[in-house]
Amino acid sequence: MCGICCSVCFSVEHFSQDWKEDLLYNLKRRGPNSSKQLLKSNINYQCLFSGHVLHLRGVLTAQPVEDERGNVLLWNGEVFSGIKVEAEENDTQIMFDYLTSCKNESDILSLFSEVQGPWSFIYYQASSHCLWFGRDFFGRRSLLWHFSNLGKNFCLSSVGAQTSGVANQWQEVPASGIFRIDLKSTAISKSVVLKVYPWKYFSRENVTKECVDSLTQIAANLPTFVSVVANEAKLYLKEPVVPLNMMLPQAPFEIHCSNISSVPPTRETLQVFLTDGHMKEVVQQFINVLSMAVKRRVLCLPRDGSLTPSEVSKTCDRKANVAILFSGGIDSMVIATLADRHIPLDEPIDLLNVAFMTKEKPTLNSFNKKSGKKKNHCEIPSEESSKSVAAAADSPDRQFSVPDRITGRAGLKELQAANPSRVWNFVEINVSLEELQKLRTTQICHLVQPLDTVLDDSIGCAVWFASRGVGWLVTQDEVKSYQSNAKVVLTGIGADEQLAGYSRHRVRFQAHGLEGLNKEIEMELGRISSRNLGRDDRVIGDHGKEARFPFLDENVVSFLNSLPVWEKANLTLPRGIGDKLILRLAAVELGLTASALLPKRAMQFGSRIAKMEKNNEKASDKCERLQVISLENLSIEKEIKM
Repeated sequence: MCGICCSVCFSVEHFSQDWKEDLLYNLKRRGPNSSKQLLKSNINYQCLFSGHVLHLRGVLTAQPVEDERGNVLLWNGEVFSGIKVEAEENDTQIMFDYLTSCKNESDILSLFSEVQGPWSFIYYQASSHCLWFGRDFFGRRSLLWHFSNLGKNFCLSSVGAQTSGVANQWQEVPASGIFRIDLKSTAISKSVVLKVYPWKYFSRENVTKECVDSLTQIAANLPTFVSVVANEAKLYLKEPVVPLNMMLPQAPFEIHCSNISSVPPTRETLQVFLTDGHMKEVVQQFINVLSMAVKRRVLCLPRDGSLTPSEVSKTCDRKANVAILFSGGIDSMVIATLADRHIPLDEPIDLLNVAFMTKEKPTLNSFNKKSGKKKNHCEIPSEESSKSVAAAADSPDRQFSVPDRITGRAGLKELQAANPSRVWNFVEINVSLEELQKLRTTQICHLVQPLDTVLDDSIGCAVWFASRGVGWLVTQDEVKSYQSNAKVVLTGIGADEQLAGYSRHRVRFQAHGLEGLNKEIEMELGRISSRNLGRDDRVIGDHGKEARFPFLDENVVSFLNSLPVWEKANLTLPRGIGDKLILRLAAVELGLTASALLPKRAMQFGSRIAKMEKNNEKASDKCERLQVISLENLSIEKEIKM
């Protein structure tokens, strides 16, 4: 994970530094291990490169990296497959070596077509005066652009600035392909031209499927002085996943499951599907490919060397390297179970469970009276701890007993039963209304932007507090404050989109059958970069941590895309079985019990953040709380100690 930024100016007298300090602060939060800047000056333009590194693999490589010919790379990514990166190597240097050896445009596109893993990058090619940049196929890493002063300046950055009047001009770079700007030509012509190299898929029948927003769509939110054009050579990037299988069954779909459609959700109901040899084989294949995706994401990070037996026995003192956004639901339970397979046994795993204070008035109960040690365990262990939380501390369970806390504790018991040798750190993260409002204003709002809906506000804030990892460990023996320092945060995003987990999938199926459901799933995956991933990357990265998405591993998506839809979901069955069917069957095969049957519950409702403020809002409404903060608040923010 890195914070990368490139500011380009075509006119020295118009070089804008209005938000330089602000932007630098935000970038440094993403990359706490190394910061470096590099200025490249030319008679026609100036480029200021700024790199901030979160060190996760190989030798710490400061960014930006530059070679003797003046080429410069800023890389925010992880090469999990496609290009060989040894355990002791750093992928930034590997990618730079490959890029500087590229002889033409086609070589650059071939390189990025091979990389599997999340990435965004900015590459200055000195010989051609060109700036290349873009995001991976799913947009798993944030990259924003900002054009100003009628084309005299533009900026690319992992995260935007929050100075009043500027933040709302940042837009996400579409994950439609790779872009190139000829800086010399732009300076001479006084017009900004973005050339697009789109993603395309070529099937065995040589039928071309182009996955790129129309040029008009890409340019829709850009200033009029910026034009978007296709590259003249009609070059493209090869899509890293196979297209969605749109096949429909020959017989009416309902026949497939008429014998169990009226049965209530039980583990036995799921096991009926596993009596079918083909289905059992498909489920096992899914487990294998998802397990490998998790393995790549939990092993690509530095760990302590081999431990002596006496050190292994002190695992409670070991720090977790991996954390999981954990609700106890099916997605996070399967990820936790598979992570347990691959993370060394002597290493704890942090389960981050967030709850927002409910409006219910506190009352004493016997639990609190018996244990003075436990009575205060839901105060917020930070400088922002609110007085209301402290006052309500006599009844922590009641005020933070939200649905995700209840299922999270139940999920913890399942995991402990499955592997009692593992230290599972269930981190109870409790947030008061006062703390939410303060940190939204000073810290979170600019991370969510340029997205601006009520839903973005709820999810962005919930993910920010969860990934911060400041909470409490509650065990049989004690309650203690805890700060998760795990640099890698696993999240289950991508499961609902691919496996019909949302209620809108069921609505579409009921109205338009399997054909409509296929189209809904295709749309969900196509828009996940703009709806979710850039925002979540900015929010999690703000803590100097890296978000990793096992369900969006290229091999996982290709496997699921290859299956007919009825092998992934069966929406003739009730919630808790039919939605995400293949994942529920995988959970049963992995030995999970109650969690395999939990219906989908959105994070904003499970954590109860959606109930804290205005209850009459629609998720799609523009959120008035996501306002650009004033310059006066900026000084307050920088005094906050996280």
